[in-house]
Amino acid sequence: MILDSALKEYMVYMENREKSPKTISGYMQDLNFFKKWLEKMWNGPVYLEDIEFKDVEKFLKFLKDEKNYKPASRKRISIALKMFFKYAWKKGLCKTDISTEFENVKYVPKEREYLTEEEALYFIKEIKHPVVKVLTTTLLYTGMRISEALALRPEDVDIENGWIRINQGKGNKSRDIPICEKLERVLKDYFEWRVDSEQFFATEKTKALSVGRVQSIIKETRNRLGFKKHITPHVFRHSFASHLVKKDANIVSISKLLGHSNLKTTSIYTHTSREQLIDTIKMF
Repeated sequence: MILDSALKEYMVYMENREKSPKTISGYMQDLNFFKKWLEKMWNGPVYLEDIEFKDVEKFLKFLKDEKNYKPASRKRISIALKMFFKYAWKKGLCKTDISTEFENVKYVPKEREYLTEEEALYFIKEIKHPVVKVLTTTLLYTGMRISEALALRPEDVDIENGWIRINQGKGNKSRDIPICEKLERVLKDYFEWRVDSEQFFATEKTKALSVGRVQSIIKETRNRLGFKKHITPHVFRHSFASHLVKKDANIVSISKLLGHSNLKTTSIYTHTSREQLIDTIKMF
């Protein structure tokens, strides 16, 4: 079977498994990159049964040496390839199961950059766009993803009972996040003046708000204030998790609030200060 046809079948397979559009798009982008690279190397169409693991190794080396891909990116692509070849073997599309030959790309994740609550609140105060000001406050006190926040509808925010409903977050999983007192005051005020729109966070002019617009406003604020830290909408999510870890919140609860599928993902937020290390040593 031609590799291109196999990839199309794999995309349908993922859709039938109800993988999120974002996940499918990411996998297919990486797999098509591999396909185009092979077609260039072989100067023609690629047949799935002709691919050997040494071809994958050459591709990963190409990503490292010539494209300067970081370990995290190479690991992501390696996983996409492994999952595809595992599928192809199970479906009888290839003669050998090369997915068993994959080794994990060595990758030590860096601790995520975050803001202290004081830094975050100062930054938010300096944001000139009123809707984005409320949005970033919401990110800081709920830990939701920017995509989840922009997908909120007015009925998802239940001020009276103190809950925000995230419908189909990452991995098509829904969850509820309680509203703390600090955020409740901000949201109550926002309900008084927000524009009538199906999107909870929306501007008067467009009746909507995009990720690009939010990123642009945050970047403008960062440059104006001269912040050295690289601040993005996701930094407020990191900050939420880091604050809770610092206050010794249960990591299982933090994981559920963030919508993580496993605790390993949450562990990247366990920043350790010098003071915390000293306190730990004093326990002996």
